[in-house]
Amino acid sequence: MNASFSTLIGALELAQHVRDPDWIVFDCRFDLSNPDFGREAWLSAHLPGAFFLDLDIDLSSTRTGCNGRHPLPDPARLAARLADCGVGNHSQVVAYDDAGGMFAARLWWLMRWLGHHRVAVLDGGLQAWVSAGQALDSDIPEARRATYTLALRADRVDADYVLEHLGQPDMVLIDARSPDRFRGENEVLDPVGGHIPGAINRFFRDNLDARGCFKQASVLREEFAALLGAHSPRQVVHQCGSGVTACVNALAMEAAGLPGSRLYAGSWSEWCADPTRPLARGAA
Repeated sequence: MNASFSTLIGALELAQHVRDPDWIVFDCRFDLSNPDFGREAWLSAHLPGAFFLDLDIDLSSTRTGCNGRHPLPDPARLAARLADCGVGNHSQVVAYDDAGGMFAARLWWLMRWLGHHRVAVLDGGLQAWVSAGQALDSDIPEARRATYTLALRADRVDADYVLEHLGQPDMVLIDARSPDRFRGENEVLDPVGGHIPGAINRFFRDNLDARGCFKQASVLREEFAALLGAHSPRQVVHQCGSGVTACVNALAMEAAGLPGSRLYAGSWSEWCADPTRPLARGAA
């Protein structure tokens, strides 16, 4: 039976399969301050055979001003885009970036949402690949049209759900933004600073070690268990600024053997767009 990876994969493990026809690799590099960066970087050099997916174009849908900065893409459109790159229902998909998984994890979560289990993030990203002595190239991969049938999972909640469960014991809301933004300080991406009342701050970069790789599963499990207390992982709702870095926390929990958490994709950028929704500032 072929190996299957559903959370993280190491550079040397990926190197053994990068040319396999049923393995599809996606470059998810992006820069919030320079939206053209990812495609330009991919055109310059990427993992062999890697296709490019753009956070704004492929992994998000159109913004309306009240649905957050990176609304979820239409699942059928995303499935078609993946199929155009050769992804079938049994493909092993690997996503990578150069930013600690913050964009690759978005594709990981989206594919899980589509019902695809064989999807993993390259642990340590492009830097780990290069550090392992693996080659890059600039060849544009040929599209290999496949057939993909989606089966959406109930992995997400909306703003109404979060509002209804504020202060209730059946929801643990984890905010993946940096501590200063969580406190309402140095907010440069959204028009309002602060956080959703009752949220717990778990900066997504706290899942990484000094090398930029994910911490050992046992360490992640211990750290998240301290946040959850007596709560079940299935009571966890992840959020961040726009539903992107929250996926890193979701991935870390899965890698730690704590499955079942969900995503509030609209996150703070959607939440704060409605002035009737409550907000909080400060450390707690």
